[in-house]
Amino acid sequence: MNPNMAHFSQIKARDLLLLSSARDEAPSGPDAPDRTAWELHSYLHGNVPRARCIMHTHMPYATAWSCQEDSEILPICQNSARFYGNVAYDKDYGGMFVDSEEPARLAGLLGDKDVMLLGGHGVMVVGRSVADAFDTLYHLERACMNLVLAHSTGKQVKRLPHDVAAKTARQWRDYQGFAEAHFRALVSILDKEDPGYRLQPAVAA
Repeated sequence: MNPNMAHFSQIKARDLLLLSSARDEAPSGPDAPDRTAWELHSYLHGNVPRARCIMHTHMPYATAWSCQEDSEILPICQNSARFYGNVAYDKDYGGMFVDSEEPARLAGLLGDKDVMLLGGHGVMVVGRSVADAFDTLYHLERACMNLVLAHSTGKQVKRLPHDVAAKTARQWRDYQGFAEAHFRALVSILDKEDPGYRLQPAVAA
């Protein structure tokens, strides 16, 4: 996890904290992760076995869409159809993650879905690998951008039929190797631009 108050633009792999998700081993000290982040991530890692990687962000388009009265990610294009039937919606924001109550509630809402739109609070994705979670998050933001831009025209937005949306979502799931290839391409850029990011992460005291 990120050390407390570290700016995203400055964080490298060597700055990340390698932690146990055990509730009785909560990290402490000036470099411990933000408490709200710890409560969410430790609970989910300890209670959702398939969540090998969890990413929670406040990306602009996805957060804006999460603030809608009806925040359903509508299948209006190939990107948004990717998430058809695979999004859980939290419509009852209950405050910051300062204890395990909110994370437990979200874990129950998540069910077997890989994506959750947190009402007024951004998004969360779970993945079986870093590449899987990142690729989902990347395309989720693009899907929400398409939704916001399409609705901002003031014209009626055309929704894909159920069978087409379901077929497209299935095709995305069957598109083997896509997430890994996408992630490898980004890693290759980092290798050229800033190879120092590969230094080993720290272990919290």
